[in-house]
Amino acid sequence: MGKTIDLTAADGHKFSAYVAEPSGKPKGALVLVMEIFGVNSHIRKVADEYAADGYLVIAPAFFDRVQRDLDIGYTPPDIEVGRGIMQKMKFEDALKDVQAAMKQVASAGKVGIVGYCWGGSLSFKAACNVKGLACAVAYYGGAIPGAIAEKPKCPVMFHWGETDASIPLDKAKEVAAAHKDQIHHFYPGAGHGFNCDQRGSFNAESSKLARKRTLEFLAKHIG
Repeated sequence: MGKTIDLTAADGHKFSAYVAEPSGKPKGALVLVMEIFGVNSHIRKVADEYAADGYLVIAPAFFDRVQRDLDIGYTPPDIEVGRGIMQKMKFEDALKDVQAAMKQVASAGKVGIVGYCWGGSLSFKAACNVKGLACAVAYYGGAIPGAIAEKPKCPVMFHWGETDASIPLDKAKEVAAAHKDQIHHFYPGAGHGFNCDQRGSFNAESSKLARKRTLEFLAKHIG
């Protein structure tokens, strides 16, 4: 069980973040980037799980820049709310929050970033624009194909669902072709949000495999 703290970005914006600590000395730290539903019960659970794996985890409330304390589920009305807020967000602002979160957990050692959905896109953007990240993991980031020309400054692992209605498979493969030096995993039969056990698109087999691969990647680049 974690705790909520307050952070301040370089531009003076104040926002909250959920922090989950490992039981022993951290292997390193992770910035965990939410979907469009806020730091909800699923994201807190994911943070707790990575903490159980030995990482100091911080999950910032990025949408505090538009609506504070967003914590919603996955119903159609929730999705509309989340999308509406997402459309008001700017990645350049969110990257400032990433940097503030990294600074907060830097004492744990190397820092990586892992994100899902909108968070997957931000993880990729952070890998390309933020100095000091040891690695990045991007789960089904819908904005990544539109940022295909950007160049990561650190190793990146991508997870793509082959039946993701939000990200056409050909677009995901274009990203893989443009970034051959990075790691790309494609999951047959997996749709958008396949990692989230609170969504109808949850795919237990793909989620388990992706998590195994992610932990191996983190162990290689963080410890």
